[in-house]
Amino acid sequence: MIKGKSILIIEDEHKIRQLIKIYLEQAGFEVWESADGIDAQQKFEAYDPCFVIMDLMLPGQSGEQLCSWIRQKQKSDVPIIMLTAKVDEQAKINGLQIGADDYMTKPFSPQELVVRVETVLRRTAHRCSKITYRQLTVKPLRGEAKYKGELLPVTQHELKLLHYLMQHPNQIVTREQILNELYPNEEKIVTERTVDVHVSKLREKIKLSSTEQELIETIRGMGYRFNAF
Repeated sequence: MIKGKSILIIEDEHKIRQLIKIYLEQAGFEVWESADGIDAQQKFEAYDPCFVIMDLMLPGQSGEQLCSWIRQKQKSDVPIIMLTAKVDEQAKINGLQIGADDYMTKPFSPQELVVRVETVLRRTAHRCSKITYRQLTVKPLRGEAKYKGELLPVTQHELKLLHYLMQHPNQIVTREQILNELYPNEEKIVTERTVDVHVSKLREKIKLSSTEQELIETIRGMGYRFNAF
């Protein structure tokens, strides 16, 4: 997955949803889909997207209600673009007041939507500093790590190590590299054994099923590798 380029599309019209998905994937985004507000909430919690595109009129609940849920209940500042068939100015004002970052009126150009997404992302990049692989997300600026939507009780050192490994996906990273990069002035305090302990604790906290590939793999005699795919 491309870091910081995950988008959740919430649109009940299948053809529109698929068209948006095609254009976003061509632009390099990873896309998740939802056709109603309830499913959207579940996917938002599970995948923690870096961007949301949502229709204003949704089955079960409105786009305004979902936007309020994201902002107030989830306390998320993820960028949001709203899509609507309504053309009145007040509807747009309401959407912006409850937390939308931009608005597009149907019918719209999918190329323009992609450009707007990229423009909003540039403006809000500081709000989405994160890395996500295999439903594991690290937000270093917030000091958070989530797996399958669940917050992991990681320490500062564990988070720092996990973030570093995820910055080098599918690469072997030696213990010496980790110490030099993360603890350049603490060689007498933090040792290779400390790194091993942190890795062990991370594995305990990230509950994988028996059929899943290990996220943090030990490469005997060399170091560790984060298996991103």
